Formats: sequence, C-alpha cells, structure tokens
Amino acid sequence: MFTDVVSALEFNLLSPPILFFALGVVATLVRSDLKFPEPLYAGLTIYLLAAIGFKGGVALSKAGLGQVWLPALGAVAVSALIPVWSFLVLRVKFARVDAAAIAAHYGSVSAVTFLAAVNFVESRGVPQQGFMAALLALMEAPAIICALCLARSGGPAGEFSWKHQAHEALTGRGVLLLIGGLVVGLLAGERGWKACEGFFGQPFQGVLALFLLEMGLVASRRFGDLRKAGWFLILFAVLAPLLHGVLGVFLGHALGLRGGDLTLFATLCASASYIAAPAAVRVSLPEANPAFYLTAVLAVTFPFNLTFGLPLYHALAGWWQGA
Repeated sequence: MFTDVVSALEFNLLSPPILFFALGVVATLVRSDLKFPEPLYAGLTIYLLAAIGFKGGVALSKAGLGQVWLPALGAVAVSALIPVWSFLVLRVKFARVDAAAIAAHYGSVSAVTFLAAVNFVESRGVPQQGFMAALLALMEAPAIICALCLARSGGPAGEFSWKHQAHEALTGRGVLLLIGGLVVGLLAGERGWKACEGFFGQPFQGVLALFLLEMGLVASRRFGDLRKAGWFLILFAVLAPLLHGVLGVFLGHALGLRGGDLTLFATLCASASYIAAPAAVRVSLPEANPAFYLTAVLAVTFPFNLTFGLPLYHALAGWWQGA
C-alpha cells in the first residue's frame, strides 16, 4: 500500500491542475500582482458547477436510478451526520456558533476537490460509472442545514426557521447549478451530451487548471490567519478529512461502490465546502468568525486534500477492495 501511495502522490503532484494551484501559491508568496477579475472567477465557477451537474445527469440517465438510490441515501446520511460529531469535537475549544459554522463546512462538500479527484481517477485510467456528481449535488445542503440547527438549538425558541434555512441552502449558486445541471443532463441524456461535448468536454481540463490557479492565490492569502486559528483547529483541519476519507472508503464499499467511484466517494466525505457553506453561513450566522472557518478550509484542508489526500484515499480504496 505504501508504494501505491507514493506512486499516486507523485502522479498527482505533477498533474497540470495541481501545478497551477502551486503556481498560484508561489505568486502570492513572491507578492506578484497576479489577480483574477471577479467576473472571470464567477464565470469559471458557473462553468465548472454546471459541467459537473450536467455530466452527472447524463451518467445517471445511463446508469438508472435503481443503481444509485442506495449510495444516494448513504451520501445524504453521512453528510448530515458529519457536522454532528464535528460540532461536538469543536465545542471543546469554540463557542457554539463558531463550532457550528466550522462543522457546516466539513459536512458539506467541495466541488473543486471533487473535480480534482475526477481528473486524478480518469488520468490514472481507473474505471468509474460517472454518476458520482449526483451524490455531490445531494451532499451540499444537508450538512449546512444540520449545522445551522446545531447553532440555533441553544437560542431562544422560535429563532430557528427550517423553511428559511432550507431555502438558503438549496437556492445558493452552488447547489442550484449542481442540481439544475443534473436535471438537464438526466433529461437530455447521451444525445444532449454529444451536442455539448465540445464545450463541456475537452475545455474542462483547461478551465479547471485556471480555476485552481485562482484557488492557489486565494488559499495562500489565508496562510497568515493560521496563527489566529490555533493548533487545535489546524489539527482538526488535517485529521477530520483523514477520518472522513477512511469512513468514506468503508461506507462506500458497503454501499456497493467500486473502482474510481469508491475513491470519489471517499474524497467527497473528506472534502470541505468553501463555496456553498461560506455563503450560507455568512447569511445565517453573521456572528461566526470567518477567520476560523475560512482559514481551516482554505489554508489547511483544501491544500492538504488536493496534494496528499487524493492519493491517500485512492490507495486506501484500492487496498480495501483488494483485501
């Protein structure tokens, strides 16, 4: 297994998207004036999320709902449960609202980490069925709603509104594009994919590389906040994805996932949201400290998963299936 990890790690670190991410980090460290215009960043985000949802919907139309319903139920369940134990651990050092805000990010999922995992699996020629994007769409909202419930459960009666929180979680840009693209792909099927392949197919890798260049710039700007976060949060930001990745391998295998799908499910469980969750937390928990939840996700967990996590989860999935 150790040899598999080293091989996968070397392969991952030398892939163009990861190298572009490293370039973004270096650009910030040397104080370059490299900067993405906000409209370009928003455009790249919209493209990637729509492409993920659309590809997942097309794959789902070929696989059929009968093959997906059990992994889907498991995905929703684990997405709702991760914030609970994360919240309990974080309450050791943080106030209720900050613990819940951080837990929301670790229960929800990162579309970009998932994209990197798909690229990693495909580049290594590992077979996958392609419907994991459907689970990505399903795992965004439950964790956010659950964590917001935990934050408000200690407040005055009537302060929490299920309707309001569900609306905020489900209508955010990330979730809406993923679910909407999924429905479009499901309805359009293979014929629709052939019509759009020239736009959502080959250009996808280049757009992902550019987006990760921007994420390298963003993540490295948070490095200075690590002192404020403290060692407890830094350790949590490393150990939590490892624990959740291991859980994802065991649970995914029990749900019938194999090959690249098992690696992707483990990655989803290990990832932490920095698009949907920050937007929801900013609106619903304005008193939560962004220096905690953004630093943990962007400065620690995201780079860790992108560079070291993916090869580890892939090697563990391969070892567990072999065992």
